[in-house]
Amino acid sequence: MKTESIQQIKAALTTIDTRDDERIKLWQADERNGVQQALAQWDRKIQRHEKAVALLEEMQQFENQARTQGHRLIVGIDEVGRGPLAGPVVAAAVILPEKFQLLGVNDSKKLSAKKRDELYDEIQNQAISIGIGMVDHNKIDEINIYQASKLAMGIALEDLCFIPDYLLIDAMKLDVNIPQKSLIKGDARSVSIAAASIVAKVIRDRLMEDYAKMYPGYGFENNAGYGTKEHLIGLETQGICTIHRKTFAPIKDMC
Repeated sequence: MKTESIQQIKAALTTIDTRDDERIKLWQADERNGVQQALAQWDRKIQRHEKAVALLEEMQQFENQARTQGHRLIVGIDEVGRGPLAGPVVAAAVILPEKFQLLGVNDSKKLSAKKRDELYDEIQNQAISIGIGMVDHNKIDEINIYQASKLAMGIALEDLCFIPDYLLIDAMKLDVNIPQKSLIKGDARSVSIAAASIVAKVIRDRLMEDYAKMYPGYGFENNAGYGTKEHLIGLETQGICTIHRKTFAPIKDMC
């Protein structure tokens, strides 16, 4: 029997996604260092995949519970932008299909910008419906950030193409006549809320990148309006701009 080259084995490993493949046992007995290194690398990839599958299953528990209660259009709602010194608060409401199998969906804060962008595109492709709500800096100053976040979530809910019959919300309750569950750190516990957090984060970050061109010197393209060193230096040297939240420290001391 002709011995496979290391390169051939490496190429074959890229097509194998299960430990049950009989070739794996054969290669494990291969004493060549290159083969064992390739197997070790493949095993780490499989472990990452298995971990991602397990996480997705865990994060679907609240959606599955709702379905056992007879609910079908289950929406996850989350907001992004409570803490920044500038810009709007953005909320997203996302209804995912029951067979949603996109690996990697998690709290948007735990993901790289590149990964968020990739998942954002897939969520847009797979979601049954997505609603967006946005409340600007003026309204935030008028009604406070908590109420503004709640308002943005309500707007996102109304922006959906369908009326959901169950809400999963990140640490908030909405004044609507729809059954709902508020989850502390819901963006890390529910796949629907996590999807909403990704959508809201990507939309807000892109908006702040546009604002960076209109209001240069604050680093909005890097900090999304949060109070980083670059942002604070910009405030010291340039003062405030139109989209700064005037009720937030240290902005309020500069007005």
